[in-house]
Amino acid sequence: MALQASFLPSALSARKEGKVACIVKESAFLGSSILEHHKSQFNAPVLRTKRESNHSVGVVKAQTTAVAAPGLNQSTVHGKKVLRKGVVVITGASSGLGLAAAKALAETEKWHVVMACRDFLKAEKAAQSAGMAKENYSIMHLDLASLDSVRQFVHGFRQSGRPLDVLVCNAAIYRPTARTPTYTADGYEMSVGVNHLGHFLLANMLLDDLKKSDYPSRRLIILGSITGNTNTLAGNVPPKAGLGDLRGLAGGLDGRNSSAMIDGGAFDGAKAYKDSKICNMLTMQELHRRFHEDTGITFASLYPGCIATTGLFREHIPLFRLLFPPFQKFVTKGFVSEDESGKRLAQVVGDTSLSKSGVYWSWNKNSASFENQLSEEASDAVKAQKLWEISEKMVGLA
Repeated sequence: MALQASFLPSALSARKEGKVACIVKESAFLGSSILEHHKSQFNAPVLRTKRESNHSVGVVKAQTTAVAAPGLNQSTVHGKKVLRKGVVVITGASSGLGLAAAKALAETEKWHVVMACRDFLKAEKAAQSAGMAKENYSIMHLDLASLDSVRQFVHGFRQSGRPLDVLVCNAAIYRPTARTPTYTADGYEMSVGVNHLGHFLLANMLLDDLKKSDYPSRRLIILGSITGNTNTLAGNVPPKAGLGDLRGLAGGLDGRNSSAMIDGGAFDGAKAYKDSKICNMLTMQELHRRFHEDTGITFASLYPGCIATTGLFREHIPLFRLLFPPFQKFVTKGFVSEDESGKRLAQVVGDTSLSKSGVYWSWNKNSASFENQLSEEASDAVKAQKLWEISEKMVGLA
């Protein structure tokens, strides 16, 4: 659970001496031919000619009818609307939930998925194994443990010329058995540095790109977790998440000048992950409060269910990895497959019924989505603002 510009085809049809000569030039349409995706809908505009009488020299001049290039959103060609592919960036899309969501979206043929991953080769092999058509995805390097890598990714994405319609902050690391902290390239505790700070910078830098999109529904989605939501049974399993007064974060989260934990306490790998998930949910709500009304962008979080077989648990003890899936399947009944969870995330990306902003989405046992309730801390507006201001300084935005 733990990123091309749309060029429309040049199509000209010429009429000469009673015969129609049709010339269709095929152009790139988000990495694929418009003929492949819209052949049944596309009708070429007509370039008409008229023979002008010139008594001294016979001249045929082409009189063109100017046709404005349709916008990125949708065009009307002979009364038919042609909707371009949406472009969605998904972090951590080389495995688990991210890969499952990328596959679900790519299979619709309505989305081009930018897989923002640390390991290019791993992501390519994963996409091929998932059967994703090459024209429906591309891969770009992103290492969320480096703020410079985040900045380079944003620069590279803009250089690609693609529009951005949806950003999914999915990537996460979970080190529940770690006894000592590890640190990002910028000196921050790894779980919070990757899961929260890397995504915080990415989301803020790509906001302008989302604002420029003319897609029908622009969205920024940050993955939450039941483990960071202490109003649930799972959220009360020790160690419980809790940010305290953020003194560790304000002190730099580097283990030298302050604690490596957000609340300033002793390091605990499992709690560091859970704390980062509270940060994710608070960030989503603060984005909603700051930007939704003015931009119309939908900001949402979600918990797609317990994906007990995901690689997120790869650093847990072997006995846990063995017993956790059957426990979730037969005792709690909360087990969700990676395929199902991917479809749920895909719903939050593109389903019109899940377009409400500021919502934390969940699914019931009948796989029906609903607006879930966040815990008191995960919905604390004062703490969300304080978290935002400290995070801005840590990533160099303030």
